[in-house]
Amino acid sequence: MDDKDLYWIWLSLLPKIGPRRYSELLREFKKPNNIWTASKEELCNVNYINSALADIILDEKYKNDANYAIENIIKNEIDTVCMDDADYPEYLKCIIDPPLVLYVKGKLKSDEKCIAIVGSRRASSYGIRMADKIAYDLSCSGLTVVSGMASGIDSAAHNAALRRGNRTIGIMGCGLDIVYPYENRGLMKNIISSGAAVSEFLPGTPPLPQHFPMRNRIISGMSLGVVIVEANEKSGSLITANYALEQGREVYAIPGNLSSRNSLGTNKLIREGAKIVTNIEDILEEMRFDDIVNVDRNIEYRENSQNNMFSGLDENERKIANELYIEPLHIDKLTEKTGLSMQVINAYLVTMELKRLVRQSPGKIFELNDT
Repeated sequence: MDDKDLYWIWLSLLPKIGPRRYSELLREFKKPNNIWTASKEELCNVNYINSALADIILDEKYKNDANYAIENIIKNEIDTVCMDDADYPEYLKCIIDPPLVLYVKGKLKSDEKCIAIVGSRRASSYGIRMADKIAYDLSCSGLTVVSGMASGIDSAAHNAALRRGNRTIGIMGCGLDIVYPYENRGLMKNIISSGAAVSEFLPGTPPLPQHFPMRNRIISGMSLGVVIVEANEKSGSLITANYALEQGREVYAIPGNLSSRNSLGTNKLIREGAKIVTNIEDILEEMRFDDIVNVDRNIEYRENSQNNMFSGLDENERKIANELYIEPLHIDKLTEKTGLSMQVINAYLVTMELKRLVRQSPGKIFELNDT
């Protein structure tokens, strides 16, 4: 860790100094260490810095806090990436309020091309499959998947990128010494081994509700665009979509079942102008980079995911699973599509439920069990 990191961390910890004042201070003093040693008179000559704010900047408490933070960062084996570092993400640097310091486990690359995939924590099996498919296919194209490491859609997107053997980046709403949600501790380890876990919060910072909108602006800010897979009308994913629009990023939405609460937010985004996504070509056609690989993603995805999911099934079980892979179905419709008799379908569904391959919803609706 460089000595300069202390000054960047100190600057980021100062209260009541927002993006505009940070910009003015850095424009005037060039580097944080020059702000650290500035006099009150020099500070008060900067636009938007009055006597009270100058006193905050000069307060020794925050310098002591920064020194303590350095010790804690080192103890937790966390790296720091400051705004003037070569590996600070270029796209993130261009937003209105970029974090002065990123805390990182793993490795960031300043020039990598990222796509964000976010959605409901309480995702449906359809949402999980769509997140998995879109993330896998985009990874096949050479894009890095960014998400928030939450349950549901976020986890599905990260896992799909990891299954492809690609980098993925998880943005946290707490310190990197905390795994949230705790059940994702294995996922976090895998993300760090191939990509990066990132936070703007010091180690020890708990996952408080107000931290997640702050995290969401980083998710969108690092990315060329944001794909919303499932979201209700008050979802945090819609906050990410709004940040993306403010930052000049593309917003994409997966259409959903009109009767599902998880589709209210995504369908609303489409009505308001978000680009509808039916396959990844809807995304890639706007991202014409030489290093995006042109592969038959649908075939590759289908062969890998279905072979993994359906291994060990007999012929009739595979018929049923293939139909439910596309969408949940009423038992009558499932009988019609598979060509199997009602008696046979009933017997197989009971067996597949016991194997936890499928689950039944009210009204004799069956769907694949992704949990």
